[in-house]
Amino acid sequence: GLPELRKAISEYLEERFGLKYRPDTEIIVTIGASEAIDIALRTIINPGDEVLIPVPSFIAYKPCTQLAGGVSVFVPTYFQDEFKLKKDVLEKYITKNTKALIMPYPNNPTGAVLTKKDLEEIAEVVEKYDLLVISDEVYAELTYEQDHIPFAAIEGMRERTITINGFSKTFSMTGWRLGFIAAPGGLAQEILKVHQYS
Repeated sequence: GLPELRKAISEYLEERFGLKYRPDTEIIVTIGASEAIDIALRTIINPGDEVLIPVPSFIAYKPCTQLAGGVSVFVPTYFQDEFKLKKDVLEKYITKNTKALIMPYPNNPTGAVLTKKDLEEIAEVVEKYDLLVISDEVYAELTYEQDHIPFAAIEGMRERTITINGFSKTFSMTGWRLGFIAAPGGLAQEILKVHQYS
């Protein structure tokens, strides 16, 4: 991405959500959020690694996990819980092969939004089992009853989280294919290698 665009994304994340990412080493502009999901998974997943995917959610997570050589493990969410991912349910699906958790919130298609308390409970599980998180936040600006809280803003989660966002939903730029990744420097640089050869 153009340096000016990466700088603007960095400023947006800090002003809007309090997240600080260096535009030169921690932000990657992608071909939409879909490419961001794909390259994030291809960077962190080794063959046989399990990826936890709350369902219902965006259809592309499973095939992107498969293309990366990973195994999709679907974690159910329930109407009575407002389709929120729950700590006790999540833990039941973790095995010795679990590598990552996809956090699709605000959620497509359910509209579920997690509170800070919800996120903190999930963060406890992430830390306990030493997981990486891909936080798909393309609907971050489409919340109405509460402000969006990025998963990377939860204490201890920035270094474990690959945040994905894009321009289609927030800025009504569907078709421009502009997305981005914000991730800690070392991880971002490994993702950049995959991005460069995609």
